[in-house]
Amino acid sequence: MLSHHGRYDFSPISQRPDYSWPEGKRLAVYIALNVEQFAWDKSVESAIAPSGMHNKQSVYSWRDYGHRVGFWRLMDLFDELDIPIQAQLNSSIYEHAPQVAERLRQRGDEFLGHGITNSEEQGGRSEDEERGLIKEVTDAIVEHEGEQPTGWMSPWLSQSETTLDLLSEAGYHYNMDWCCDDQPIWMKTRNGRILGMPYPVELNDNRAIVLHKMTPSQYADCIIDNFDEMLEQSVHQPLVFPISLHTFVVGQPFRIRQLRRALKYITDQRDKIWLTRPGDICRHIESLEPGIVPGS
Repeated sequence: MLSHHGRYDFSPISQRPDYSWPEGKRLAVYIALNVEQFAWDKSVESAIAPSGMHNKQSVYSWRDYGHRVGFWRLMDLFDELDIPIQAQLNSSIYEHAPQVAERLRQRGDEFLGHGITNSEEQGGRSEDEERGLIKEVTDAIVEHEGEQPTGWMSPWLSQSETTLDLLSEAGYHYNMDWCCDDQPIWMKTRNGRILGMPYPVELNDNRAIVLHKMTPSQYADCIIDNFDEMLEQSVHQPLVFPISLHTFVVGQPFRIRQLRRALKYITDQRDKIWLTRPGDICRHIESLEPGIVPGS
C-alpha cells in the first residue's frame, strides 16, 4: 500500500459539478508577485543558483536588484495595464524594504503570508516552532496592513506534516503550496478544511526562466499559449490561470519587455475573463453550495 497525504481525494476535473465565476466568467486569471527577502550570509541551496554560489554576494545582489529596481518597473507595468496583483511577502520586507510594502498598500493589492525570509524553508521545524513562525508573520502583516491575510504560501513551498493544520487553526482560508489542480479544492485539516488555491510550477518565472533556461520570448509565448488553451477549456468548467513572478527575474528590462507583450495580450481580452486576486477567488468558492467544489 502506497503512503498517502490524506489531504484530498482523487477527483477527475471532467467529472465535477459546474459553476461560474462572477458575471458568468469562466476563466479566472491572477498574478502572484513574489516579494522575498534573503539574508546576507544564509540561503537555501537550489538549482536557481550555481552550485555553492547561493551565499555569494553575486546571488544576494541579484535578488536585491528585485527590491531596488525590478519591483518598481513591474509595478509601473501593472499600473499601465490596470492589473490587480497579490504579493507573497516575506515579513522581513517591512524592516528591509518598507517602501515596497507601501507601494503595494497604495495600490490596494492583496498581501499573502509568505514566511519571514526566503533564506529558510518552513518544513523541518517542530510544531511549536512552525506555529510561532506563522504567528510572527501574521502579527507583522496585521500590524502594518490592519487585517490578517486570508492566504499563505510557504517559503520554497516547504511544508511539514502539520502545516495545513496550523494554518487553518491560525485563521487562514487558503494555501498555495499544492500545485495539483486547475480549480480550487478543499483540503482536509485536523480542525476543518482549508482551500487549496491553484499555483503554477510550470509558469513560475523562476522555474521556467532560471531553471529551465527559457528565453524571455519563450516564457511570454508560454503565457499566451496557456491563456488561449485555458480560455477554450473553460467553456466546459471554470478554471484558474495563475502566473507567478519574481521581482529579480522578470524585473530585468529585457524580460519586462516580453512580459508586457504577454500581459497586454491577456488584458486586451479582459472582457472574457475574471482578472482578479486569489483572495477574491477564495471568497467566491466559500459562497458556493456544499458539494460543488471537490472536498466540500
